[in-house]
Amino acid sequence: MPYLRNCWYMAAWSDGVGPGKVIGRTILDEPVALFRDTVGQIGAVEDRCPHRFAPLSAGKVNDRGILVCGYHGLGFDRTGACVANPHGAVLRAARVRSWPVVERYGIIWIWMGDAARCDPGLIPDFSWLDAAPASARSHGEILSGGGGYELYVDNIMDLSHTDHLHADTLGGGGVVFNKPKVTSTDEWIEVAWQSRSTRPPAFYPRMIPNLPELVDLTLRVRWFAASAMRLDAEVRHEGKEGDDCHRGTAAHIFTPESEDSTHYFYAMTRNYAADDEAVNQMIAETRARIFQTEDKPMIERVHAAMKGRDFWDMKPLLLRIDEGGVQVRRRLLKLIEDEARREPALAAS
Repeated sequence: MPYLRNCWYMAAWSDGVGPGKVIGRTILDEPVALFRDTVGQIGAVEDRCPHRFAPLSAGKVNDRGILVCGYHGLGFDRTGACVANPHGAVLRAARVRSWPVVERYGIIWIWMGDAARCDPGLIPDFSWLDAAPASARSHGEILSGGGGYELYVDNIMDLSHTDHLHADTLGGGGVVFNKPKVTSTDEWIEVAWQSRSTRPPAFYPRMIPNLPELVDLTLRVRWFAASAMRLDAEVRHEGKEGDDCHRGTAAHIFTPESEDSTHYFYAMTRNYAADDEAVNQMIAETRARIFQTEDKPMIERVHAAMKGRDFWDMKPLLLRIDEGGVQVRRRLLKLIEDEARREPALAAS
């Protein structure tokens, strides 16, 4: 499957790779081992020892910050160079592939393409995660969800599904009755819905204190290539404008594991009940349950029904609700095709 490689993907939450810890991930069909050295710097190397192909993530990080294979003890640094061999001299030619990584906004970002093109300035701006207090911020992950990452992106780009798939929690906000407004720049594509004098979604009164019976609701989803998304939900008392609102901002970041599976990383911050830890925990638990029991099973069923066929070859019926998702799919396809023309070796890897 062709992927966009010259871009930043999320590999893990920063707090998921603690001191002396190593974890394994498959990203874009590539086995990756993430670990920290003794000064806390992250390394991302091929999760396969060149000696007998044991996963390096099954090893350990020693007190020198070296990733040591758990099978025969060869050690590798953050650059992928073999720097320890308990069986004799260190072999200078022995090394594993490494990838550029950057930690920003509590996220470990990985560049799976040409290292010479790596540009930290292309990391999407998720600084709002840093700005929120811990009591108004939560995050989590669901690894190896069935289905390709584009199906997960489709799911967030079209929030009209909430009135049907999440009728008892996120539905009821009138989204289905509103035509989405789509805007774009060279960096992102955004879709927005505005509902006036509508009942708030069923779950909202549990989160937001003293919510009136009717509110104005604005939802915005912004997509950054290849698959990082920001979702803003703004609830206003009728007739209020500007920043005078209850705002929740969520991250939905999908990293391809393979053609058939996706890593899903999520987070949420809010400007209401910001000091209430109980509300924070309730939101985190409810969000995880909704995705695990509603979104994920439906996307997995869609993936199974497609039987490996290409989305466009199946000639999908397109509705007005699909405008944002269609623009994303077409933009992503063009980026992948352009990259393949410039760098055929990357496209084939």
